Amino acid sequence: MKRILILTGDCAEGLEVYYPLFRLREEGWKVDVAAPSRKRLQLVVHDFEAGCETYTEKPGYGIMADLAFADVKPAEYDGLVIPGGRAPEYIRNAPGCVEIVKAFAAAGKPIAATCHAVLCLIAADLVRGRKMACYPQLACDVRAGGGAFADAEVVVDRNLITARAWPDNPAWMREFIRAVRA
Repeated sequence: MKRILILTGDCAEGLEVYYPLFRLREEGWKVDVAAPSRKRLQLVVHDFEAGCETYTEKPGYGIMADLAFADVKPAEYDGLVIPGGRAPEYIRNAPGCVEIVKAFAAAGKPIAATCHAVLCLIAADLVRGRKMACYPQLACDVRAGGGAFADAEVVVDRNLITARAWPDNPAWMREFIRAVRA
């Protein structure tokens, strides 16, 4: 059975956590949610409303983190999923986060990152020379990290599978599942 780790925290976009969680479980895979500490996380709903120049944020569902970053053993997993939302802004600074991301990268394991999750990839110095999608307003961050931004529903660049945001979930997870199976 494949094992997948979801790396997230409070204020992650709910659809970017729950969609992969359920879709990967549907494959029959074991999926663990890891956060800076083992606790109930508050997820949020980011939506696009007429007349608003950026997304809006509302409280969403909660989810229990199965383990803390300190308890993660990357070698036990076949792939990594990093949802977006505001969580990547702060988890990239949490002890263990960058080390977990780097361990998956060093092992060549598939890493799926969407929306603001690119901030974790930048913190782990994984964007240099790579092409990726992310929330379009983070294109300047990708470029500053030495990467190339693509405004596409999914981009596969070796082991990195990236997407813009939750509307791209089907294509994002389809490519991640394909990579894990390979």
